[in-house]
Amino acid sequence: MIDLIVKNANIFTVSDIYKRAKIGPEAQDLSFIKRGAIVVKDGIILDIGPQDEILKRYEGEEIKEVLDVEGRAILPGFVDPHTHAIFVGTREKEFKMRLEGRSYLEILNAGGGILSTTQRVRDASLEDLVDALKERIDIFYEWGTTTFEAKSGYGLSYDAEIKQLKAAKVVNEEGYGEIVPTFLGAHAIPVEYKEDKEAYINIVINEMIPYIAENNLARFIDVFCEVGVYTPDETYRILDAGIKHGLRAKIHADEIEAIGCTELAAKLDVVSCDHLLKITPSGISALKKGNTIAVLLPGTAFSLREERAPARKIIDEGVPIAISTDCNPGSSYTESMPFIITLSVLEMGLLPEEAITAATLNAAYAIGMGNKIGSLDKGKQADFIVLKEDSYLFIPYHYGVNPIFATYKKGKRVKSVATTIN
Repeated sequence: MIDLIVKNANIFTVSDIYKRAKIGPEAQDLSFIKRGAIVVKDGIILDIGPQDEILKRYEGEEIKEVLDVEGRAILPGFVDPHTHAIFVGTREKEFKMRLEGRSYLEILNAGGGILSTTQRVRDASLEDLVDALKERIDIFYEWGTTTFEAKSGYGLSYDAEIKQLKAAKVVNEEGYGEIVPTFLGAHAIPVEYKEDKEAYINIVINEMIPYIAENNLARFIDVFCEVGVYTPDETYRILDAGIKHGLRAKIHADEIEAIGCTELAAKLDVVSCDHLLKITPSGISALKKGNTIAVLLPGTAFSLREERAPARKIIDEGVPIAISTDCNPGSSYTESMPFIITLSVLEMGLLPEEAITAATLNAAYAIGMGNKIGSLDKGKQADFIVLKEDSYLFIPYHYGVNPIFATYKKGKRVKSVATTIN
């Protein structure tokens, strides 16, 4: 039995023809099917193509639902490859402090920033974190994101870091969303270890990483490599320990200063380097040598009023890019990938097609899921969005509004602007 046939659609498939993240001009090819149809069975795309061919091919089959989208555009569901979505509480007062001229590091050193959220996460129960995460998933769905990565890093202690990752595991096991968990125990230096950072690093390496890996609580390990936080040498040690325990590596790099963090991509098997506002030519070269994806976060630069990452330079050097919200309560409080696409086009110089690829297929490869999601290909998960209009161009063009008409996860509608769709 066929679960769903979607018809009368302008389908922009972002086809996964290279079986890797797209680079250079490849990212401009969205592969268009006018008046197309998608066939879904058991949450997987069974078939996709011109509507007349599809309907003829499945004539006589038992079909649970036929969805006529009336000429609207369909895209793969957005994939958000960098978030800190497992948190409770907000930091609007610090937002005002930044507007008054206080820097990110000044706020952090005053006990704000990451450390402010840390106390709330430590005080929260597992159930509190699960409930907050479910509410956030609903917002992600509303804005078209069907899969996202989520980091720990607001616990900064053995128990609290584990608690954050368990919250993601509970949500995944309940089938409420699909979250790719990342261990970011080295997100900041806990107050209690301010004078003995090495002792905390040893806890991360010798206690947290082994437990997390053994209990399958994370797929990735990440480090905030930055001035006043973790040095390149410390970052190397932590990431190397994670890799040896079966975790894949990511790095927060070159956000505030370029101190050699991105260069680790040429020394370790790093899946992505993220932020890159201050990336240097040697950093770009390291990304290319390491076959690493550059994950750019224009919402963070927008919120912090910083210069954007040099996206065109990175693309022109043949490095694949993905884009992300960096959803977090401090420096980028948004779940809206359409807004990030708009910023990418208007402020980082991406073409709309490049931004769509960066928010779908390349983002999927940045979290190790390119073989499963990120494009509308046969055999991939039926994660897709229906836009209100007939073209993806309306996402950056009609900015400031939600362009999503309906969101489908594994072939099931999870968000819609209407009670029913004909």
